[in-house]
Amino acid sequence: MTRVKKLYRLTHKIPGTMYLWLAILIFGFSSAITRKLTEIGAQNLIGDRNPISLCNVLFVGNLCALLITIPIYWRQWKPAKLRQLSRQDWNSLTVVAILSGALVPGLIFQALAIAPVNNIVLIGRLEPPLTLAFSFWLLRERVTKWETSGAIAAFIGVSLTIILQPPSQTMMSMGSLHLGLGEILTAIAALAAAISTIIGKKYLSHVPLGIYSIFRNALGTIIFFCIALGLYGREHFMDVFSPFLWQWMLVYAAVIVVLGQFFWLQGLRNSTVSTASLIGSFTPIVGIIAAFLVLNEAPNMAQYIGGSLILAGIFISQLGMKRQTSRVIASPQLSSTQIEQKIDMSMGFKGL
Repeated sequence: MTRVKKLYRLTHKIPGTMYLWLAILIFGFSSAITRKLTEIGAQNLIGDRNPISLCNVLFVGNLCALLITIPIYWRQWKPAKLRQLSRQDWNSLTVVAILSGALVPGLIFQALAIAPVNNIVLIGRLEPPLTLAFSFWLLRERVTKWETSGAIAAFIGVSLTIILQPPSQTMMSMGSLHLGLGEILTAIAALAAAISTIIGKKYLSHVPLGIYSIFRNALGTIIFFCIALGLYGREHFMDVFSPFLWQWMLVYAAVIVVLGQFFWLQGLRNSTVSTASLIGSFTPIVGIIAAFLVLNEAPNMAQYIGGSLILAGIFISQLGMKRQTSRVIASPQLSSTQIEQKIDMSMGFKGL
């Protein structure tokens, strides 16, 4: 018991910003590590199947995430609290679960199979400017000139990253344009994530974070599993209980799911929204560094050009947020769900 108390005191002595930086380091490396795991699986086939396929990683990873979030939030799943939710709340939760719990990760993982990790990291930054545009258009939220300028710069950067890509075997022809399939899937995922965030902001800000997170992950996992069964058949999940898969997934879950989520939640509890948003904006930089260190994937010219504009957009947006710190600081008026949505809007897909 004494050791537990010492560990508890130690975790509270660490600054919240340190937890956030550790979480961003893990989230940034997640895509490169996921691709590396599938390469390891391809070198250790079971029959002619890759036991660490992206579908298996996503399905098992989601199960691990549920095993972590349920003990944290189970108290919020009391019948009295569940009865307080209206039919519209449950309908909105279902739509969010389909979009952000099944469609977005499914598209991102499919893109990881056919596109460079750097492209996925950079094009994923399309989500924050789309969310900002939808917030202004649909929710009538006030948008500053700094946010607008940053969003425009990031959008142009993402567009150049897609358009200037060198030819590859997975490209699709759209008139005179030749666009990579993985890049298109990532852009669609960013659009779906932005729509999900808007629905959450409009209809689900009052829903407790535990109900929001567990329902989204659980239903998203079930829907993804059913869609994958329909598209690929039962054989696609034949190795989901393979010891070789699980020995790697335990490492994946322990580091990316357990530590990543623990550091992120611990950091959010002890930091302002503006601080978390600023640190979260470094995710693409960490992702590009991770792709080089883990996969030896160096940025190409399109990624340098587009990435520079994206980083400029992030810098402009954060500069504007810094000028309005007093308006964005976390306060008792913001629910935990609202805080999480606000950070997700600024940083985009966290790799989970």
